[in-house]
Amino acid sequence: MDGIMNRIRNLDAYPKINEDFYSRTLSGGVITVVSSVVMFLLFFSELRLYLHAATETKLVVDTSRGETLRINFDVTFPALACSIVSVDAMDISGEQHLDVKHDIIKKRLDAHGNVIEARPDGIGAPKIEKPLQRHGGRLEHNETYCGSCYGAEAADDDCCNSCEDVREAYRKKGWALSNPDLIDQCKREGFLQKIKDEEGEGCNIYGFLEVNKVAGNFHFAPGKSFQQSNVHVHDLLAFQKESFNLSHKINRLAFGDYFPGVVNPLDSVHWTQEQPSGMYQYFLKVVPTVYTDVSGHTIQSNQFSVTEHFKGAEVGRLQSLPGVFFFYDLSPIKVTFTEQHVSFLHFLTNVCAIVGGVFTVSGILDSFIYHGQKAIKKKMEIGKFS
Repeated sequence: MDGIMNRIRNLDAYPKINEDFYSRTLSGGVITVVSSVVMFLLFFSELRLYLHAATETKLVVDTSRGETLRINFDVTFPALACSIVSVDAMDISGEQHLDVKHDIIKKRLDAHGNVIEARPDGIGAPKIEKPLQRHGGRLEHNETYCGSCYGAEAADDDCCNSCEDVREAYRKKGWALSNPDLIDQCKREGFLQKIKDEEGEGCNIYGFLEVNKVAGNFHFAPGKSFQQSNVHVHDLLAFQKESFNLSHKINRLAFGDYFPGVVNPLDSVHWTQEQPSGMYQYFLKVVPTVYTDVSGHTIQSNQFSVTEHFKGAEVGRLQSLPGVFFFYDLSPIKVTFTEQHVSFLHFLTNVCAIVGGVFTVSGILDSFIYHGQKAIKKKMEIGKFS
């Protein structure tokens, strides 16, 4: 048994030295203090990295099909009334959402930017008392009201019971509503008077659009939109104005949900119109993004880059539609962010490397200084005797 213990003792890689042979120096003490401080700093730095999750980034091909894209927006027009501005969306698949009203809120703003009124867009209309019937007479007792569409009826039993219904019927026909005062519904609802009352006001419009995940565009423009000879146009005659101030501030524009670290380049962007008319265009490149946190929760979202262009009215050319246009295209590459913690074994390995590395380097430095001092001292003693 003693022989086995002696063999194990001979394998000791850390032989002990009797304290009587120790030689402690000032330089060794300084190096010990400095190396201890360095060790603690590196240890706490490694501990911080271990406790905080690291984010791994990968690029993969986007193979998703048939998904939708949610566009969240919040845009302020300081000099464009809420009754004038409308929102349209269309994509290359041919799908169109003209004069979108659902999931959109409009806030009327005064000249100082204060909120006058906030309301969902296009919800409800004032009632018309004793309006004209489609046949031209007034509403009789117990007779169901059916207003005239003024030639824009798609069928004989179609009714237009409000000014908005007449404008929608005209839009479907591709007609412009030149004078709303000639329309009984618009006259009784005070359509033009409402526009005059909101003269000089601004509008904050916010909400979201749910569109196909293909290239397309959405835009804010004055007037009601319609298709005429396969061309997208807006009815501006009803507002009886020659120019519109499209100065705007984009408070927020995001494609999808928020995730940590996302930067939306158009947030808080402001543009002031200096020309009387024109089209302001934003060209966006949307990159699908998947973010997975340490708990495994996944957020499907998007990032985007942007370039801007203003298209003014040129002499001799067809005047461009006034509005703020956002043209977006989808990238075929998807970015994935994955949060993950460093493993404990990796942390332990790094800590051992820090302790061992600093201890070894400080030992070499101490040995170099110690032997250097001895050599210098020995040479000085030889010089004295000579």
